[in-house]
Order: sequence, then C-alpha cells, then structure tokens
Amino acid sequence: MRLKDRVVFITGASRGIGRAVALACAREGADIVVAAKTEVAENPRLPGTIHDVAREVEALGRRALPVKLDVRDDEACKAAVAAAIERFGRVDALVNNAGALWWADVLDTPVKKFDLIMGINVRASFVMSQAVLPHMIAQKYGHIVMMSPPVDAAACAHHGAYAVSKFGMTMIAHAIAEEYEAHNITAHALWPATAIESYATINFGLGGPELWRKADIIADATLALLSREPSARRGKAWIDEALLREEGVTDFSRYQCAPGVEPPHFPFTAIPQTTTTRK
Repeated sequence: MRLKDRVVFITGASRGIGRAVALACAREGADIVVAAKTEVAENPRLPGTIHDVAREVEALGRRALPVKLDVRDDEACKAAVAAAIERFGRVDALVNNAGALWWADVLDTPVKKFDLIMGINVRASFVMSQAVLPHMIAQKYGHIVMMSPPVDAAACAHHGAYAVSKFGMTMIAHAIAEEYEAHNITAHALWPATAIESYATINFGLGGPELWRKADIIADATLALLSREPSARRGKAWIDEALLREEGVTDFSRYQCAPGVEPPHFPFTAIPQTTTTRK
C-alpha cells in the first residue's frame, strides 16, 4: 500500500487515463478526489462519469469525493480544492490530467480554439496548482504531476498552439519544483513513449490497438512518482517508459493493446495523448 491514507486529486478523472490513475492510486491505499465535467453520461462516445469512478474507488475500499468541475473556471477550481480539504483534511497529490486536443497549423487554428486549449491545459494546471500549494506548504508534503511532455522546440510544427499549452504545463512543473523544494513539495511532467488507448485516440481515429499501449502504463508511472517522498526525487519531465525502466521494469508487454505487438515510439514528444477532447 504505497499510498496508504494519502489523498490524490485528479482532474479529468471520469474516464481514460484519469480513471486509470484514480483506480491505481486507490489500489495502493489512497483516497481519491474524482474531478471532471461529466456528472451524467450523455454522449455514447464518451462514457463514464465522476460518480461511476467514485463507486469503483469505493469498491476498492477507499474513500472517494466526486466533484463536478470545469477546470476553465478558476473559482470552481478553488472551491473543489476547498471541498477536498473539508472532506479529507489534506491533499497530498494533484494530477493535472484534464486536457484539450487541437492539432493544426497556425493559420488553421482559430483564436477561439487557441483560447480553449490554453484555458484547459496550461491555465487550469496553473490555477489548480496554485489552489493546492498553500495546503501542501502547511503540511510539508506535496506532489504535483502534469500530463505534459519534455520541452522540445522541434515538436512545434503542425501542433503550435497545442505545443505551447502543453510545454507551458511542463514549465510550471519545473517552476514549482524549484520554488517549493524547501517545503518537501515537488512537481513532475509525465508523457507517454507511445500512443495511449483512450477515447481521444479511438474517437479521432488515431491508429488502432497495434499502435497503442494501455492507460495502465501512465497510471503505473504516476504511482512511481507519487510513492516516493517528494524530496527524494527532483522534479523532472519524464517519459513513462524511461521512468519505469529506472524503477526496474523491463517487460512492457503487459501494456500492449494488441498482444505480441509492441507499438512504435513517438518520433518526437508533442504527439498528443490527452483524454478530454473538444473540437
């Protein structure tokens, strides 16, 4: 029980990677704040609600707090953290998983879309981090994980706006790791080596099972980050496979979506894997 009695707050937790992280943390003893927009499933292409995942967490013997949250609303983000503190008394880890996807060249990116992905990706991660940090400072313990890639200027073409939003998340993680190290708080960015099976990859037709790994690999990598004392590992931008190899994992076949087929690695870091998509 590597996370026994810890409290993990996860955005975008109603399905996909967020759900996988929530259940993995619960199995290791954590109580979970299940935060997402979906309170009632209305779109068959996007099944799953905060209440569904909360029930799954509780079935594992842990406590769950489902919170309906639009991460673009900074007051709602603050209120959600306040609700978590009121219910559990602490927040030990924040996983900024909610995200929006937009792949396009600069001329093909409307300003409205630019604002949307900036609001859901980088701004929301900043607001959520800002909301939990005072509590983490008070308790002298905190992990923040951004689902974002290492900064790589070569990855910007054809993903310019998206890259700005995701690299911004990573830079905020670096800032937090440096600024609050003395308070036993750290922040990491985490990104997959391959495409991940999610409703984003399925609904956008981004390949097939032979090109994907299961979301469990991101969940296991997140656990690897959260299970250490914050001061034990300096904040860094990680690729999931590299992190797990450092933890001693050598067999990645259990993450294959097509048994016996190892999916290709991304040629660069900014290929999206986001779990929440808006067009």
